[in-house]
Amino acid sequence: MERPAWAPRSIDTSVPSVARIYDYYLGGSHNFEADREAARKVMEFVPGLPKIGQANRAFMRRAVRYAVDEGITQFLDIGSGIPTFGNVHEIAQGARPGAHVVYVDHDPVAVAHSQAVLRGNPDADVVAGDLLRPREILAAEQVERLIDLKRPVALLLVAILHFVDDADDPYGALAELGSALAPGSLLVLTHATYEGMPLPSERTEAAVDVYKDIRNPLIMRTRDEVARFFEGYDMVEPGLVPMPLWRPETDPEDEDPFAFSGYAGVGRTA
Repeated sequence: MERPAWAPRSIDTSVPSVARIYDYYLGGSHNFEADREAARKVMEFVPGLPKIGQANRAFMRRAVRYAVDEGITQFLDIGSGIPTFGNVHEIAQGARPGAHVVYVDHDPVAVAHSQAVLRGNPDADVVAGDLLRPREILAAEQVERLIDLKRPVALLLVAILHFVDDADDPYGALAELGSALAPGSLLVLTHATYEGMPLPSERTEAAVDVYKDIRNPLIMRTRDEVARFFEGYDMVEPGLVPMPLWRPETDPEDEDPFAFSGYAGVGRTA
């Protein structure tokens, strides 16, 4: 198959990527057959994954609007993935023209496509970076140019921490990022969990095994384990809840049951 023009020459298109698998769940076109094959295998066990992805994106948009309403005009989105409709910069800059947004991802397709989407936008940029190297992210030219760490920032870690094993110390990486934030900053976070999944545990565990097979472990944490990421933050009401229950704009009872298969929360630095 001919390599599409948007695919960097450096990537191996035969190796699945969680960013491109997620793009497939959301109906995007920036994925390869290896990504689609892996996604279809996961969906054999958890067919509601597109609904989970949609609920995740809907929460993110609500949280960004909340941040803007709270006067925050700077957004650092780590693990941003491949741009789809309703991205952080579209929501934030639509509500507050001139808002600054920096995306961070380690997937080359996500970075390349973000660069194309943001071309001509002086208030938004993208960094090729890794959550586990927070100092490199904070020292990136794009961050230094667009993010003033002396003022409040909305730090987004949406659907990324469940791809970081405890052995890699995600709590430590987040603590290092949080220590750089000014008082009044927000932490916006979602995380996958077995809790609330409308399926027998063996089906969910089989889906997790597919991610292990493609060397992208999916770590399903409990509510208490997810809450640990918010240590040092004051939780914004309604606290850490299933995604559709965080400041819903429509009746949560109308949501697909799979939409509740993940926790969402926003915390504020003191």
